[in-house]
Amino acid sequence: MPAPSCPLCNSPDTHLYHSDAKRDYTQCRQCLLVYVDCSQHLSPSQEKAIYDLHQNTIDDPGYIEFLSRLAKPLLRKLPNNSVGLDYGCGPGPALAELFKARGHRVNVYDPFYADFPEHLQRTYDFIVCTEVVEHFRAPKREFDTLFKLLKPGGWLGIMTKLVIDAEAFAKWHYKNDQTHIAFFSRPTFHWLAAHYHCQIEFIGNDAIILQRNPDPYNN
Repeated sequence: MPAPSCPLCNSPDTHLYHSDAKRDYTQCRQCLLVYVDCSQHLSPSQEKAIYDLHQNTIDDPGYIEFLSRLAKPLLRKLPNNSVGLDYGCGPGPALAELFKARGHRVNVYDPFYADFPEHLQRTYDFIVCTEVVEHFRAPKREFDTLFKLLKPGGWLGIMTKLVIDAEAFAKWHYKNDQTHIAFFSRPTFHWLAAHYHCQIEFIGNDAIILQRNPDPYNN
């Protein structure tokens, strides 16, 4: 059965989008988020056990090339000496190091690997989330936090694979990772941009850059 309301926009207008042997996937008809109900989420310890298997480091050229799909276009937009946050940095915050190498100051935060709540008590010129938003258990709460941390005129850079349609979703390897519980499409990001008063740019197939409007009442 579909969840009673969407965890991103709170709409009750949802429907079953797909089911497989392990999980059910619900779609919101308002913001088009596809998500797994909390009753089918892994426990935090199970989730971390999977993350502990990842081996993404600053010394891996392939990983740096992957991160550069977001880092390079975002770096071109940032003023010198910007202050940023790598939100969901994981055990090896390679993205933060890329921005530091270009003269920016970067804090890190991750609930499992860099639990520094003091880094969530200030505002930032830019925030990066690479392969993070698909893990959000409570997307509305997380995005509310991110935009509270982002200065007016600031930049939010996201990397995540995008939902295309139900037929492609049924065959999609990305949904098979049980830590992936929230799946975004271009329409979902357009909803986010409108809701949080942002301009939006899509970079390739999996990088999205949102700029918060300097005037929050300027849509």
